[in-house]
Amino acid sequence: MLDSLPTLAEIAPFIAIGFAAQIVDGALGMAFGVITQTLLVSVVGVAPAAASASVHLVELFTTGTSGISHILHRNVQWGLFLRLVPAGIVGGVSGAYLLSSIDASVARPYVMIYLTGIGIYLMFRAIRMRKPSFADPKYTAPLALAGGFLDAAGGGGWGPVVTSNLLVQGGEPAKTIGTVNTAEFLLTTSISIAFISTIGLSAFTVATVGLIIGGVIAAPFGALFAKRIKPRTLLAAVSVVLIATSVFSIWKAWPIF
Repeated sequence: MLDSLPTLAEIAPFIAIGFAAQIVDGALGMAFGVITQTLLVSVVGVAPAAASASVHLVELFTTGTSGISHILHRNVQWGLFLRLVPAGIVGGVSGAYLLSSIDASVARPYVMIYLTGIGIYLMFRAIRMRKPSFADPKYTAPLALAGGFLDAAGGGGWGPVVTSNLLVQGGEPAKTIGTVNTAEFLLTTSISIAFISTIGLSAFTVATVGLIIGGVIAAPFGALFAKRIKPRTLLAAVSVVLIATSVFSIWKAWPIF
């Protein structure tokens, strides 16, 4: 927890990390948690537990700002939003409560293998796309339930699971990304209530403050990029991020022997 105001030199690296991660997440609908936790642990040297606590708290601010930005840029499909939120909250709260009795990390590598395949499929779709053609996704509640559960119990999963599978069903990239990001604020809030009540303000560190500042500054740009980038390019970018983050997660879970 913060004992005094941090100096610019102390907080600057975390601002940069938060900014970079939120640009990617806001524009592509995924990867804030993966990017921030990886950089905090591997590059900056923050302990894994502290990094996880910081990221969960930060997402209360970044998802809220990102959601407002996507709403202002008209990236939100409200019918889809209303179908995602209830199931997502149920899955998230269930994951938070079951975390103490179930080791969800065991299933994570298999989920990442599945998402790698989804990423490859989306890449082929982007390569073959000539004239954009989209459809309203139908299978939303099961995706939201699974995404919310994995996000709480498995250390992330809402964006990769929900965004990628909605795109597979033919969702328009910008609308899908904006809707999933906006819904994530309510999901994160419901999960974080239990999280904060358990750890108190111990997650409020220099890293947290920096990530919040960088993430909040970047959020409007991410929403703007999602709106301006061509659907084919956006789909390809989603597939690259999805494949890269999934393969990295698999490598961490099953190191090469």
